[in-house]
Amino acid sequence: MDELKYLGGYPPALLEQVRGLIAQGRLADSVARRYPQAHGVRTDRALYDYAQTLKQQHLQRAEPLVKVVYDPQLHVLRQALGTHTTVSRVQGTRLKAKREMRVASLFKDAPEPFLRMIVVHELAHLKEREHDKAFYALCTRMEPDYHQLEFDLRLWLTARELGQAPGLHPHASRP
Repeated sequence: MDELKYLGGYPPALLEQVRGLIAQGRLADSVARRYPQAHGVRTDRALYDYAQTLKQQHLQRAEPLVKVVYDPQLHVLRQALGTHTTVSRVQGTRLKAKREMRVASLFKDAPEPFLRMIVVHELAHLKEREHDKAFYALCTRMEPDYHQLEFDLRLWLTARELGQAPGLHPHASRP
């Protein structure tokens, strides 16, 4: 198993620091010091409300979201942490598109800033389809610490997968 699969593309010197924390068994503690608590967004309804609040703050004129849910299979099946989809349905003679967002269930146990980063990322896809410069500019407009949160989230995922997070075992998924 590649212990740093979530950190591809980061500078080698930074990866060596991460490997050092892993070897010392301190990676999870390092992340937990910065993000000590999980959030209270536990249900699909609460997640929908959470996403709608962020959307209203930053993307009022974007297409409406009809569904926002935690998906227990998302991380396992697609190696994705969240997805956005457009579901098209025929209504009479018109084609109606509805936007949906799914967030991996493992984020029920994550610190709130990580959930916010994932939701911001998926909301940005309402305006920008591709992961390009405009997309990341929109993410950082909605969440100024977006890039730091993304890196720290990758550290959290690495620690979780290595079983270094308190009470977690490699590849464990919590209900």
